[in-house]
Amino acid sequence: MIALVLVSATCSVRAAPDASPAPHEAANSAADPALEARVMKVAEELRCLVCQNETIAASHADLAVDLRKQIRIQLSQGQSERQILDFMVERYGDFVLYRPALKATTVLLWVGPFALLLVAGFALARAIRGRQRQAATPLSPTDAARARQLLDETPSGS
Repeated sequence: MIALVLVSATCSVRAAPDASPAPHEAANSAADPALEARVMKVAEELRCLVCQNETIAASHADLAVDLRKQIRIQLSQGQSERQILDFMVERYGDFVLYRPALKATTVLLWVGPFALLLVAGFALARAIRGRQRQAATPLSPTDAARARQLLDETPSGS
């Protein structure tokens, strides 16, 4: 848990909204804006493996910078965006995709949140019904007499 917080904090610090790109990335961006647009299009489809909650296009983690550089090199060598995505999936697995495809190995990623929501809704409904039943049961004569006695007593010292 602590490691997760530290990684998140590291990514948050590195991915500050006003942070500027690394100087070598800015130079590449100025050199060929069309290539940089394609790099960012591919980078938007890939998850930062360090931060895990943002794309490598938005992340300033060292690994994200390296992956953007790798994408730039592969695009310069004539590879298609699909080939690059396939290469990244082959290398890092389906988890690297920011929006993984629906298939047998990723069905839990797509269905899991909805299943958890249904289970939580069922548990909540059951808890509410249980409390309603408990509140609806009348008091026994002994409990009713005790409640009347407690309500009728006047506090001492007033």
